[in-house]
Amino acid sequence: MQASEVWCSLITVTYNSSATLIEFWGSAGRPPAGVEWIVVDNASSDGSADVARSLGATVVIEQSSNVGFSASNNAGLAASRGRFVGFVNPDVLVDYDDLLTLSMIAADEQAIVSPQLLNADRTLQPNGRGYPLLFDKIRNRLGKAEKLTGRYLLFGETAPTNVCWLMGASIFGERDVIESFGAWDDHFFLYYEDKDFCLRAWKKGVPVMVIPKIQWTHGWARETTTANATPWKRELASLSKFYVRYPEFLFNRAIAARAHKVIDSAVFGVTV
Repeated sequence: MQASEVWCSLITVTYNSSATLIEFWGSAGRPPAGVEWIVVDNASSDGSADVARSLGATVVIEQSSNVGFSASNNAGLAASRGRFVGFVNPDVLVDYDDLLTLSMIAADEQAIVSPQLLNADRTLQPNGRGYPLLFDKIRNRLGKAEKLTGRYLLFGETAPTNVCWLMGASIFGERDVIESFGAWDDHFFLYYEDKDFCLRAWKKGVPVMVIPKIQWTHGWARETTTANATPWKRELASLSKFYVRYPEFLFNRAIAARAHKVIDSAVFGVTV
C-alpha cells in the first residue's frame, strides 16, 4: 500500500463536543498512515470543528445547521475514501492498532462489527443488544438491567458474538457491505437509528457482531439523563418512527422471533 492510500475511514459526528474530543481523541493521538479521520460538525458553537483539526482530523465537514446524527454519518461516508469504514462517537477512545484486526474480521464474516465497549472503570458495557422490545427498553431505563442480561443486554464472549443490534457509538464494516443495505436512514434525526441500521443489515443477510478481544473505552454520556427537554422530544419522535416501522417489537419476544427468524437463530441459538 502506498503511503497516501487510505484503507480505513473513521467518521465522527460532533455537536458541541470540543471537550470530549480533547479527552478521547486527544488521548488516541493522530491517525496513522492509511487511516483518515472525517469529522462532521453539526454547527457547534464551542469550536468543535477547529479542535478536530488541531487533533489531526483529515477532513472536517462543517454543516450550516444541525442536520442530525444519521444524515451527518452519511455525509461523512460520502466524503470518505477507505474500503473499511467506522462510525465512532467523540467519546470513544480509539486504539488504531486494532483497526486492521477489526477490518479482517469484518471482511471474513461479511459483517457489521464493533469492539466490546468498556466503561471508564474497565467494566463491560453492553453495546451489543437483543431485540429492541419496548418493554425491555423501559425496564432497562428503570434500572432492571440485571434481569435483562443475555436477553436485551448482550456482551461479547470469547469469539465474535452475534447481536441483534449495536449501539451507534462504534460501528464498523466494509464500505460495500454498508452501502448494500443503504447505510444510515436520515428519517431518524437522533436515537433509534442504530437499531434500524442493524436490523436492515440483518435483513440483507449481513450479521452484526461484537468482537470481544478488542476492547475500547466509551464515555457514554446519555443526554436523556438530564433535565433538558430537547433530547427527550427527539427520542420520543424517533421512538414513534421506529415502532411504526417495526411494530413487532411492541409486543412480546415470541412475536419478534417469528418476524426475525434469522436473528433468532444467530443470536439466541434457535433453529429456524
